[in-house]
Amino acid sequence: MSPVDRTDARGEADVHNGTIMPTDARCLVETAESSATVRLTGVLDRAGVDAVRGALLGRLWARPGPMVVDLSGVRIPDPQAREALDEVGRAVADWPATDLLFVSGDRPVPRPADAPPELLDVELLPVVEAAREARALVTDGCARWGLPELAEPACIAVTEMVNNVVAHAATPMTLRLAPRGGALHVAVRDHAPGRPTYAGPAPVDSVGGRGLLLIDVVARRWGSTPLPDGKVVWCVLHAEDEAAFRN
Repeated sequence: MSPVDRTDARGEADVHNGTIMPTDARCLVETAESSATVRLTGVLDRAGVDAVRGALLGRLWARPGPMVVDLSGVRIPDPQAREALDEVGRAVADWPATDLLFVSGDRPVPRPADAPPELLDVELLPVVEAAREARALVTDGCARWGLPELAEPACIAVTEMVNNVVAHAATPMTLRLAPRGGALHVAVRDHAPGRPTYAGPAPVDSVGGRGLLLIDVVARRWGSTPLPDGKVVWCVLHAEDEAAFRN
């Protein structure tokens, strides 16, 4: 039996050999390394929302692909706590190769597909050369997935995303990209708490400050999601947008 990772509503985690040990925690997040299903048990209130949210987001990034959250064993008396769970789903909707489904009541828990998700990723150090490695991965992915028209705008976006980590976060990072329909989903995960802010176009005489503007120009959507130990900055580029721009 696979080890089970138990995270309680206080954010404390223990690993047990396939069993859940008794605890006085209000809400538990139970995950097994080999499973795409996560179970919430106990009582989830506003006091435990941040820890549960962080555990779910961390799990979603660590294990790409579809994830099912089984709510049949948890009681959520506060509507704001339930809304916080729904917000997790909205936050990761545009992450590469991520799909989140909440299941509760008597509905059977669906079994996610066993096939690994279609994606590319690479670990990068916070050095100047990281942007070149990132562009190479993006170019390879666009060619592999039949999205050559997105190679140039995606390289622009990923250069700014990676350079932002190098300049401001200064931590190791993970670049991940995956196709979905006619779109390319790109994300960079770092380990610094600060989130990028966009205040609109920079003045023409300003020095720097154009990275987020460039991402905003080439991507249909972009944003950032805070994690307990950093953040994910993501963007979505559509082939039809690029075709319309060129015409």
